[in-house]
Amino acid sequence: MMEATARAYTNIALIKYWGKRDEQLFLPMNSSLSITLDQFYTTTSVQFCTCLSADIFILNGQLASEQETVKISRFMSLLRDLSGKKLYAVIDSTNKVPTAAGFASSASGYAALAAAGTKALGMDSDDQTLSKIARQGSGSACRSIYGGYVEWQKGDKEDGTDSYAHQILEAQDWNLSILSVLLVPEPKEVLSREGMKRTVETSPFYAGWLDTVEVDLNTAKSALQQRDFEMLGNVLEGNALKMHATTLGANPPFMYWTSATLDVMQQVKELRATGIQAYFTIDAGPNVKVLCQPKDEQIVQEKLKDIPAVQDVYLCHPGPGITYLPQSKKKNCC
Repeated sequence: MMEATARAYTNIALIKYWGKRDEQLFLPMNSSLSITLDQFYTTTSVQFCTCLSADIFILNGQLASEQETVKISRFMSLLRDLSGKKLYAVIDSTNKVPTAAGFASSASGYAALAAAGTKALGMDSDDQTLSKIARQGSGSACRSIYGGYVEWQKGDKEDGTDSYAHQILEAQDWNLSILSVLLVPEPKEVLSREGMKRTVETSPFYAGWLDTVEVDLNTAKSALQQRDFEMLGNVLEGNALKMHATTLGANPPFMYWTSATLDVMQQVKELRATGIQAYFTIDAGPNVKVLCQPKDEQIVQEKLKDIPAVQDVYLCHPGPGITYLPQSKKKNCC
């Protein structure tokens, strides 16, 4: 039996990926920058077996829905085409991430699946190749191949061969604190893919996003090289606000924030007013991530937990890239 197990960690975008130029290949309209986190991850085992006539997808110990299985099987078909091996598999995936609540579970999910699937098929894939493959399951998954601070270059080619992620700094190069604030554990109403598509096609504010995002990216990269936390904080916060502004101009308009999102943003601004450097960023969901320096993480966490609408605050730091795990004794196949 051909099998492998891989673990991938989620990432948060400091400079956002928002909008695709190619829906099928998951090619972005702009380059982006992220931090891989050490607390949220997906562990996925892939077992290919000659006795199967279709893929079986097990998510968090339960047989996944038909809709979820179709999406995963479509990605597995990409691996079958690349490897030339027409075998089906049992995919057993466990998420240590609040799913579809703006905590990037698809990023860790498809990164782990790409790594385990290619290894099980005996494909000799380097990180750059893995990044290109993972991207075609979920755009931000291409960044979760790597640990630390990661840039996804958008690329210009129509076939997507120049659209992949690469590491800028390793996790230990700059230890920042990232507090993931859980407000709403339920799945969001407008999924990222739908939200991006609607914004690109209908929002008059989207052109302004494209006009400024490259400048934001270069500023953030300079901040990383100089280890300038204030410069990084200002640009990531402004970039997040611009991304969310584009959704207000979409037709029909939509918003990922709730009143609790605004409560967290206000608390962060109040912390800054008292001299504590803290900055927020928000992906496609209501939950907020707050960046600060390790010396301030305890006071920031306490202040965030005091907000009535906050359900939990997870303290994270820059985390690792793809890791491969020993095979478990459990067999899901014949």
